[in-house]
Amino acid sequence: MHDVALLGTRLVIGSYLGGSGLEKTGAGFHRIGLRPGRQMAAAAGITELGGGVLTATGIADPAGPLAIMGAMSVAAATHRAKGPLSSRGGFELPLTNLAAAATLAAVGPGRFRLGPSLPRPLAVAGAAGGGLLAAGLLARMLTAKPAAPPTPADRAEPAGQSDGGQSDGGQSDGGQSDGAGRPGPQASAPR
Repeated sequence: MHDVALLGTRLVIGSYLGGSGLEKTGAGFHRIGLRPGRQMAAAAGITELGGGVLTATGIADPAGPLAIMGAMSVAAATHRAKGPLSSRGGFELPLTNLAAAATLAAVGPGRFRLGPSLPRPLAVAGAAGGGLLAAGLLARMLTAKPAAPPTPADRAEPAGQSDGGQSDGGQSDGGQSDGAGRPGPQASAPR
């Protein structure tokens, strides 16, 4: 029964991880100081996916749970400002995933797994390296200057970008302007 429970936990934790897409996650990472955001988001996604697959299959234990622990440490810290409740965007879910991954790393994958565990020296080196990497990312995130919010000028589309350079500032006069937005000779005539 113990091994069946471990298998169920591994399958749930290993297959549950996912994100909201590279662009959105990358923008969020940039905003909180993990720059370059897109590359950091890609690294986090690869870590979560790899950790999830290794955890679900039990291959190279404890590498999978350790990878999940690193990713969830950063995720929990990312959501710290919103409090503990996940219903408010807080850190409850990443912290729960972190605790489950830590438990799996401590007790092992059980009998039902697809591959062998890592040799102990390699597992210790991986845990130390991953811990240092997670600590470095946390320190970088917690000490980074937040990105400045975009100004209205940053959000506005540059002139000539939306219609192949034929923009007249949103004031269509049927093509009867002099190209600088001023009415042409026939623009004021009744139609």
